[in-house]
Amino acid sequence: MQRLTVETGSREQFVDITGDVRRAVAELGLDEGAVLVYSPHTTAAIAVNEGYDPDVAADVQGWLRDRIPHRDGYAHAEGNSDSHIKAILTGGGQLLPVAGGELALGRWQAIFFCEFDGPRQREVWVTAVG
Repeated sequence: MQRLTVETGSREQFVDITGDVRRAVAELGLDEGAVLVYSPHTTAAIAVNEGYDPDVAADVQGWLRDRIPHRDGYAHAEGNSDSHIKAILTGGGQLLPVAGGELALGRWQAIFFCEFDGPRQREVWVTAVG
């Protein structure tokens, strides 16, 4: 397993980690199969979506923020229930194909670490499957 470190600079932020995951795949030496890209945090997630136009990530963040506000009478005392909800909806991990020793993504796809309770130093785990 490869462990990546991700530094976030704001409460909510999508960080493109595609290059880091590509390097992790190379270090794992996996030729064919898949990798699990996983966030071991309850207020962060992993998503795959368009990485070419940064407005896509901004639109997703805005949509989530509008529908799941930071303060909305939640019972959880830490004040980050919205972060937990966003992480559940987005998902803690993604299973991604590897072909010919390379991460196999679509033309416009990127892998994002989705921070919902930052800024923080986080980890992403990349594990070979197959």
